[in-house]
Amino acid sequence: MNILMNSTNAEDRPVDQNGRPYNRLLLVFTLLIGTFSTFLTSTMLTTAFPTLMSSFNISANTVQWLTTGFMLMMGIVIPITGFFLQRFDSRKLYLSAIVIFFVGTVVCYFAQNFWTILAGRLIEAAGVGITSPVYQTIMTSIFPPSKRGAAMGSAGIVVGLAPAIGPTFAGWILINYSWRMLFLAIMPISLFVLIMGYFTLRKVLPTKKAPVDWTSVLLSMVGFGSMLFAFSSVGTYSWTDPIVYGTLVLGVLVVATFIWRSLKIKNPLLQFKVFEQSDFTLSAILVSVSFMSMNGFTLVLPLYLQTVRGESPLASGLTLLPGAIMMGVMNPITGRVFDRLGARNMAIAGMFILSLTTASFIPITAQTPVFYLACLYMVRMFGISMVMMPITTTGMNALPLNLIGDGTVVNNTARQVFASMGTAILVSIMSSLTISHTPSASVAHATPILFKKLALNANVVGFRYAFLIATVFAVIGFLLTFLLKKDTRGGY
Repeated sequence: MNILMNSTNAEDRPVDQNGRPYNRLLLVFTLLIGTFSTFLTSTMLTTAFPTLMSSFNISANTVQWLTTGFMLMMGIVIPITGFFLQRFDSRKLYLSAIVIFFVGTVVCYFAQNFWTILAGRLIEAAGVGITSPVYQTIMTSIFPPSKRGAAMGSAGIVVGLAPAIGPTFAGWILINYSWRMLFLAIMPISLFVLIMGYFTLRKVLPTKKAPVDWTSVLLSMVGFGSMLFAFSSVGTYSWTDPIVYGTLVLGVLVVATFIWRSLKIKNPLLQFKVFEQSDFTLSAILVSVSFMSMNGFTLVLPLYLQTVRGESPLASGLTLLPGAIMMGVMNPITGRVFDRLGARNMAIAGMFILSLTTASFIPITAQTPVFYLACLYMVRMFGISMVMMPITTTGMNALPLNLIGDGTVVNNTARQVFASMGTAILVSIMSSLTISHTPSASVAHATPILFKKLALNANVVGFRYAFLIATVFAVIGFLLTFLLKKDTRGGY
């Protein structure tokens, strides 16, 4: 955290947009606490999926919408946040987002059925969809390019840990309390951020009157929503079903129309001008592919541990904890290494580790030692830590200062949309392969013991194919890292 501490010395007194000095350390601290609480919920429910499936009598393909729907809503809201950042005071915007998140958490806590908790999750995601780009834009804007890698790396201790420790946190709660406590535990943190933010946050970004193109908002919602629905429906239907390929084609066409419109109008929802910078384009692609492999994997592994291995929610969460600690420890280190060496070699090594460790999960069985899986996952998160922050910072540093806000919005949108699609693909393939390999009901009546064994093997097959697809995503990212410039460094 030295970079954050040094930013508040006597020789570096930042001022807000109103010309008043502010305490940068307290501002960043408030943002980190708020972002931690919102990011924590992005993966918190993965460990609770079997519990929620039992409570609401729903399938894995349905319950995964609590995560994929969450990420999709973020993908829808993030582009609109680009307009918000131009138009509204960043202080008021961040605090409003925390209020929205708090309301969604309350709805989840009191939910009596699956659709109510899904509605609450979507409201939560709307708040997170605002806090995420606001936080990143502020962090990028208040530090000079030479310090951004270290600053974002230090901040990554919190941001990287939050979604990683979510499953462990949820597992502990589910062992001792009801699933409702998952949401009740978050509420005090949100209230604390609101109170602290009232005093510490400042307007640090310039604003202007900018109209929002609601046609683009509608196109993005319909386009990305249709594509995700198609991927999520594969487990229930099949790739040849009109419901799947019809909504997929519709989504692709609408997204294409959205992109075309964005290139034509004066104030687009997403500023595709940022893709004129090749370093930013490659960075956005790499981060998106990495998230496709990472997020879906983090959802599928707890399901395997609980449904195949019969582990408790806490045990499955603890299996992921060493990886969470690894990522938290490595984020500030990779930030400082990036400032000195650049991103290319780090990204190549990181994506190679990610590909190799993900592939190592493919031959799992119902007897694979949990300790072995925990070690593999920890090394996997080590590889991810070498990719995420350096590559993101490389993309931001490739942009001029006036496009950093737009770049943040585009980067976050791509990341969330592709991550949600990756998760939907993994869960859908896992479900469909499990169903196709499950023996018929007649076997259950004739030889119940054999049926139980074959059904367990069918589950294992489904998970193996999910890990295979995650490996494909990682390998694509690994190949793309060789396109990075050899002299990529922090700064312009």
